[in-house]
Amino acid sequence: MTQRKKIYIAGCGGMLGEAFYKVFGDEYELRCTDIDVNEKWLSFLDFRDYDAYWQDVSEFKPNYLFHLGAYTDLEYCELNQDDAYATNTIAVENAVYISNKLNIPLLYISTAGIFDGSKDTFDDWDQPNPMGHYARSKYAGEVFVANSVVRHLICRAGWMMGAGPKKDKKFIQKIMQQLKDGKKELLVVNDKLGTPTYTHDFARNVKVLLEKEFWGLYNMVCDGITGRLEVAQELIKILGLEKEVKVTPVDSAYWHNIYFANRPRSERLINEKLNIRKLNIMRDWRTCLTEYIQDYYQGYLK
Repeated sequence: MTQRKKIYIAGCGGMLGEAFYKVFGDEYELRCTDIDVNEKWLSFLDFRDYDAYWQDVSEFKPNYLFHLGAYTDLEYCELNQDDAYATNTIAVENAVYISNKLNIPLLYISTAGIFDGSKDTFDDWDQPNPMGHYARSKYAGEVFVANSVVRHLICRAGWMMGAGPKKDKKFIQKIMQQLKDGKKELLVVNDKLGTPTYTHDFARNVKVLLEKEFWGLYNMVCDGITGRLEVAQELIKILGLEKEVKVTPVDSAYWHNIYFANRPRSERLINEKLNIRKLNIMRDWRTCLTEYIQDYYQGYLK
């Protein structure tokens, strides 16, 4: 019997980690760690602690290192800049040192947020221009990985959705929580454009690249460019609440006191490299949103 290859997944306690655990768990031996041990399959690790990170990874002897975790709350990153860079940049450098010492490939997760919104869409070769400290800290990690690890995957996600109410802290869960709280009117920005990314599709597409060993940088988002308003409208349609819930468009200034960090007008990504290689298995965002709600939110609003 062939021995299964091993993957060390750091920062695996969030919404993306849940998908990676499910997608890779059957075929690979995993060691999944996080600072927040919220699953029985997780062990504690603070990857900002290089010595602890190195010891845990080197003892596991993995074939691959996946570095998933980051602070993704833009407002937190603006208010806690040192913490943002320690977590989103310096910890990535830790992962680079470890992958190089062990001579194993490294996966790093980047974000559509590194672009400045000056265009409607951005392909894999467009030049990032981060607007705030979250984006800046993530882009710095991206640059370091690209320049320091020969066998690397840098995969840029868009507006993430996945893992359900327990772990989803993003747009879909915020809307679902408002609905659960009985809101009959949703105030949704109409001036923010982007591309949703279903965590399970993302993990599956990473698996395709990993197993074909097509290293490098890839945009990796769901098919179909959209905006916050259209996503909210589609969600209400999927839930069958069009007659009960009103979606009212507002501009970003309405929410500025809460969401004060700079955000690009558009962070729509195009999976150009995946398309050229004919390896794009990311589905349309509407299909993924429907599946996500069916799989993770059954009975949530009752």
